[in-house]
Amino acid sequence: MEKLVYLVWGNNDCRGDALRHKLQNALEPVLPQIRRLSLCVDDDAVRPAEALRQDCLRPSPDAFVHIWVDTAFRRAPLEQALRETGLRIAGYLVTESEPLVVDRALENDTRVPGMCQTVCLTRPPRLSEEAFFDIWLNSHTQVAIDTQSTFGYRQNVIARPLTYGAPPLTAIIEENFPAEAMSSQHAFYGATDDDQLEARQQAMIDSCVRFIDFDKIDVVPTSEYRLK
Repeated sequence: MEKLVYLVWGNNDCRGDALRHKLQNALEPVLPQIRRLSLCVDDDAVRPAEALRQDCLRPSPDAFVHIWVDTAFRRAPLEQALRETGLRIAGYLVTESEPLVVDRALENDTRVPGMCQTVCLTRPPRLSEEAFFDIWLNSHTQVAIDTQSTFGYRQNVIARPLTYGAPPLTAIIEENFPAEAMSSQHAFYGATDDDQLEARQQAMIDSCVRFIDFDKIDVVPTSEYRLK
C-alpha cells in the first residue's frame, strides 16, 4: 500500500466549510478505488486557531487530502477528481510514520476531536539529508511528544512529487491537539502553570531550531475528517 498527499488551495469563492464540502463531493465517486481517506481542511471549526497559522508558500494550502491506495501507478482517476474542482493542487508520494496513534472517538462519525495542526517542512540547505532526518526523527520526535498536548502525531516523509510544479517540500506533519489548544498556549503545551509553559516552549524552540528555518515552514490549523 502507498500513501498519497495532495495539497489544495481554495479561492475567494471556496474556502472553509465550502471547500470541505467541495472536496468530499469530488472524492465520493472514486471512494471504491481508495483504501483509506482522510481530509484535513482549514474550515470554520478551527477559526479560533487562526493566529497559529504561518505562511511560507504564500499562500499556504487550505486543505490536505490523504489517500491510501494499492499503487500510486493507478492514481490518475483520483487526481482527475481533484482537478475537476478547478482548484490548485500539488501531490506527493510519502512514507508515513505514526509515533502517536489517535485513540479518541470520532465526532459525528468522521471528525477527529480538536484540531489537526498540519505543517509543511523544507530541509534547510545548512543540513545534509542524513543530519536533518537524524535530528527530526531520532531526537526531536520525543521532544515534541513530551512538550505538547498532542494525542496524534504523523510524520510524512516525501518520497517524490506526483504533480508538475509541486513545491519542493521535504515532509508534511500532522499533529492532533485538543480543542482548547486552538486558543490557549497553556492547553497547547499541556502546561499547568506559567513556569511549566515557559519551560516547554523553550524546550520546543531549542529543539526546532536545530533542523527548521522558521521562514521556510507552513503551519495550517485544520479539522481532520476520516472519511474511509
